Amino acid sequence: MSNLVNFALRHGANFLKRHTLQSLRCTVPVITHKLPAIVAPIRTNSTRAAFDASTNVSKDVVLFKYENPRFYKMLNFFGICQFVFWTYLSHFAFTTLKDAPVVEKPGEELKWYQRINLGDNKYKNGITFCCFMIGYGILFAVWMFTLRSVRFLILRKGGKSVSFVTYGPFNRNRIMTVPLNCISAEESREMARVQLPIKVRDKALYYVLDMRGEFRNPQLFDYTAGLKRRI
Repeated sequence: MSNLVNFALRHGANFLKRHTLQSLRCTVPVITHKLPAIVAPIRTNSTRAAFDASTNVSKDVVLFKYENPRFYKMLNFFGICQFVFWTYLSHFAFTTLKDAPVVEKPGEELKWYQRINLGDNKYKNGITFCCFMIGYGILFAVWMFTLRSVRFLILRKGGKSVSFVTYGPFNRNRIMTVPLNCISAEESREMARVQLPIKVRDKALYYVLDMRGEFRNPQLFDYTAGLKRRI
């Protein structure tokens, strides 16, 4: 009797299980569409720069140009006029100022500037020297600024050296060729606002590129003369 009861319970449980599974299959909708595939990003191992310029040029290339000869002509004319004026003033002070001692009256106290004898040697020579140095200093500053103002910057054939063509005091160009590893730009072309200074090894002061000029080949300039180097 017990065997019959166990048999009946086992078959009943199997029947309920099959019936439940079939009902679930009928009620749950079947997903027919496919999930979108996840595409992994493509990575490239290229380290090439966005702009790739060949510096091994087959001929001379003008990197920078600034044409303003009239300004430098007027500037040098101003410097020469100032030198002539202050030199004449120096000569005038040396030859005209006479020794005239100041006579103090009894009971009268003179002010400090009234007691100065401009004809005394220390004052006369001091005025003469100062006037001459002012004129010479103005002329020297004008000429140095002119000689350091770049008119053309040329990358030579082969890309190993550059030539600085600068203005001259008497409207004559001066040319200097130096290797690229002997120059260093103090600012980048994008950061410079008024002037871009370039340092040349064993040269006093900077060579100046006026930003009003034209960069004829800006990409090549950035890869050659526009780099900052240790010199």
